[in-house]
Amino acid sequence: MSDPLFDLLRRVDTPTVCNAIEVAQGKRGFDDFTRGTMRASDPAAPAMVGYARTARIQAVNPPEEPPDVIRARRMGYYKYMAEGPRPGVAVVQDMDVPNAIGAYWGEVNTNIHKAFGLSGALTDGVMRDLGDLPEGFAVVAGSVGPSHGFVHVIDYDQPVEIFGMKVTPGALVHADRHGAVVIPTDVVPRLSDAIAQLFKSEKIVFDAVKGKEIDFAQFEAVWAAFEASRT
Repeated sequence: MSDPLFDLLRRVDTPTVCNAIEVAQGKRGFDDFTRGTMRASDPAAPAMVGYARTARIQAVNPPEEPPDVIRARRMGYYKYMAEGPRPGVAVVQDMDVPNAIGAYWGEVNTNIHKAFGLSGALTDGVMRDLGDLPEGFAVVAGSVGPSHGFVHVIDYDQPVEIFGMKVTPGALVHADRHGAVVIPTDVVPRLSDAIAQLFKSEKIVFDAVKGKEIDFAQFEAVWAAFEASRT
């Protein structure tokens, strides 16, 4: 079922969401976003948005537990990813970072998770099979690599951290080629209005400067109007 807020969030980029959160909160200082440069499987794809389904993986070394334990955990992980509120986003921390080698997100896993109804995957780990990933399932990852190594699930439904951003299960996440942000729960009811206000304020500047030349006096007047519109 379509939801106006989620439809809107898919149309705007993650920097816009970060700015809108500050508009809604009436101050700067919000910091629940990723640090550093991330890689998008399809930079032109719409943003992914959804409630976090979290997990942790490793791949450098093979698992030491018995195969039946590993398999049971893997199946438990897939069951967990197949359930929960939608829209959903798989948020998977790679415990081998900064030496991650195992591409958990390739053609097979992306198609499985898309079939589960998830909107995309956010990870500090590795992705592969670029060009063969399913349309409509974005991956925002820490790196690109050719092999899955000994990748295996350690746990799931626990807090994780992606590029300095802490994510608890069920947190509302927005991500695109710029990185990701966790949207505070108390901001959600005001977010649509905050985005509209942000666009209205920015239009004051864009109408004055895009494709035009202005002097400093004109800029001062424009900037004063811009600042007034944000308060």
